[in-house]
Order: sequence, then structure tokens, then C-alpha cells
Amino acid sequence: MSLVDDVVGSEPLLAPILELQRFSKPTTAEVLQRVQAELLPHQIAFCQDTEHRKLGLVCGFGAGKTYGLICKSLHMAALNVGHVSALFEPIAPMLRDILMRQMDELLTKFEIPFDFRVSPLPEYRIHFREGSHTILLRTMETANRIRGQNLCAVGFDEADTANKSVATQAMRMALARLRSGNVQQFYAATTPEGFGWAFDTFEKNAGDDTALIRAKTTDNPYLPEGFIDSLLQNYPEQLIQSYLNGVFVNLNTGQVYDRFDRAKHVIETAPVNLDNEPRHWGCDFNISNCNAICGVRLGNSFLLIDEVKAHDTDSMAKAIKEKSAHLQVPVYVYPDSSGANRSTNAARTDIELLQMAGLTVIAGKSNPLIRDRVAALQALLVNGKGEVRLQILAKCEKMIECLELQGYSERNPQQPDKEGGYDHLTDALGYAVWALYNPLHIRAGRGTGIRVY
Repeated sequence: MSLVDDVVGSEPLLAPILELQRFSKPTTAEVLQRVQAELLPHQIAFCQDTEHRKLGLVCGFGAGKTYGLICKSLHMAALNVGHVSALFEPIAPMLRDILMRQMDELLTKFEIPFDFRVSPLPEYRIHFREGSHTILLRTMETANRIRGQNLCAVGFDEADTANKSVATQAMRMALARLRSGNVQQFYAATTPEGFGWAFDTFEKNAGDDTALIRAKTTDNPYLPEGFIDSLLQNYPEQLIQSYLNGVFVNLNTGQVYDRFDRAKHVIETAPVNLDNEPRHWGCDFNISNCNAICGVRLGNSFLLIDEVKAHDTDSMAKAIKEKSAHLQVPVYVYPDSSGANRSTNAARTDIELLQMAGLTVIAGKSNPLIRDRVAALQALLVNGKGEVRLQILAKCEKMIECLELQGYSERNPQQPDKEGGYDHLTDALGYAVWALYNPLHIRAGRGTGIRVY
């Protein structure tokens, strides 16, 4: 078996390549017209946006992501004759089974002559009357293979199906290569897979150089009859929001704080003036990653108003003091009780460092059981009467993210996951909530070092 057979699939796929040589070379203007002639509105917007350095198209199933991505690549090729661009899939089989088949189909449809080279790495060479353009085909897992390339454009297909760290590293490599041609741009088309790479890139960390275009499955009028009804019948609500409506939602199974709901718990501004309200800080100690969350008590409710991430306990204590220095109110700190036995950065214990900073520390002799701490926070989110007693200012973005995304460990389904990085602020909040709002529980009457309500 030849290398061509192995990568492309079979000889019939080569036939269009040979036949296309009979097409006369179109001008770049003709290609742009052909490519955009039958596009849907969201695909047109995706192709025509060349102003943003990073551009995303996030769609439901069947909304025409890959079709739009390839049309975008041909659009960028027409704008960058004589230069090189690249298209990426997460893994090699997707290059062969999705990208290359769709590319061959569209080049034939638009009557654009091209050459395809399979070795040493696959690439298309698109021919215009004004000249040619090369499109490299690569995988995100081997993105380092574009080192040394000078590219004008890079496109990612279905990037959310790749590991987030793999997609992020591949994007960084691609952005560093964008330094040639008339128009430089990084673009991606994907179905959202929870709060993954696409959410981080095009919404959470979006800057002025970033744009996001959304599309629903229903935006494609050419889908076969019954396709949408089949999705509605066979997918739960969360997956429908993601795979039909192209919305970023939490797809994690076993969400620890499953009572958290942005619509119920996140507010933009405080309902009252807080200048005279004592500050209550929950603290979690970790080497090079200390976290704290600040709340105020409003009646029987708790409003989270600020958060801190610091390198060590000293830095965390300093940040807590600075945030309250202009106020004449008490500042209470509820730390991880194990901080009485160890330190993240000095000979003194973490709790001693907080006390030396002049903070009022309230700590039990030991931490509550994890399940008790989780239950207390869950009850504050929504109790048995349906009461919501915890709200969060929208500026506490990391706290919101942690409540939304922390799941249970795959290794131990009874314990919250400690590897995803979403546990530190939820732990900090849990210590404060347990001290301030823990209900009468089975260990009442034993020494806890804190008041029992």
C-alpha cells in the first residue's frame, strides 16, 4: 500500500485532482464571488470578517461549521496569493475523513484548480490567475511542526473536541506564526463542548482583537427532514443548549455544586451600600496558589463581593488588608484549619501569618468533613424551601467559574475533583460558610472551635 493510499484513502479521491487541471484559472475576485454565493448569513459573516486577529464560529450540529471553515480558508487564500496558510484538525483521522473530503468537494464545486501533495506532510496548492496559495494540513497534537513557518492565516476545525491544553498550545503556536501575507488571521469553527477551549478563547478571555459568531442548528434550512426533531428527542436539555443552540453550558457529569445557577446567583451590583458591613474572608492555603473570597452578611444571606489569588500566605494577607483599609469595619478570616500545622512560605504556620498581619482569625480545631462543607454551601445556594441565600457579584469571575465547573473526581466519585484547579476558591468559600451558616448537625456538642447555629 502506498503512502497516498494510506493517508487519502483510495485512488478515486485523486481523480478530481487530475480532472481539475482542465479548469481555467479563476481570478481571486471570481473565487470570492463563487465561495460566498450560497453561504448562510453566519457563514458570510465568518468569511468577511478580516478585522479581528482571532475569530470564532460556534455552532450547533449541522449548522455548517466545516463548510464555513473551508470557505473561509479559500477566502483567505484569495486575499493572500503567493503566501501560505494552514488548517488544523484535532487528530489525523479527522483531517482525512472530514477536512480533506469536504475540501475536495468544494474545490470541485467552485471549479478551482489545485494540486494535492501527501508527503512528507499533506498540503493543497490553490491556483488563481494572479498566482498560487498553499494550505498546509496539520493536527493540533503536532502543532510544533509549523515551527519556522511564516503563515498568513490559520484555521482550527472542531477545536473543542481536543484537550483544552492541546488546543491552547496549538493556538499559541499558530498565533506566533502569523507574520506574512496581506491579511493575517486566526479563525476557528467548532461545536461548543462545555466551558472548554472555545469558551476561554472567544468569551472568557476575549479582547478587542477577538470576535465570536454564533449559529443554531435551525439556522441551516437545508438540513434533512427530521434531523432537528431527532436531536430534541435524544438529547437532554444541557446537550440541546450546546449541540442545537451553540451555547456554552456545563456538560460535566457529577457537578459538585449543581444547585448553582448564574441566573439565580449572579448579580451585577450590590443591592445596598456595603461600606459599613463587616468583611468575612474564607481562605485556602496552597504553595504558590493561595485563594480567598470575601463576603458580607445581609440578614440570613451571604453576598460575595471580592476574590483574591496570591502566591503565598503573606501576599494573601496583605491583599485582604488592602481591600478593606479604607473601611472602618471588622475583617474576619475563616481559613483552612490545617493551616495551624503548616506553612506555605515560612517557619511560622499559615494561621500565625494571618494573625501577625493583624487579621481576626476564626478557625476550628479541625476542618469539617468535605461532604458536610459541600452540603452547607449547597443549602446556601438553594435550601429545601427553595430559598436562595447566596449571591455573587459578577466581578468575582473565578469564583463563579469554580462553582460552575467543579466536578467529582473520576478516581473517587465521592470526592470533589482536586486536579482541575476549580477546588481552591470553593474550598475557601466552604470554610467561611461552614463557620457562619452551618446548621445543627450530627457532630453538635463536640468541640468544633466555632459557634453552632
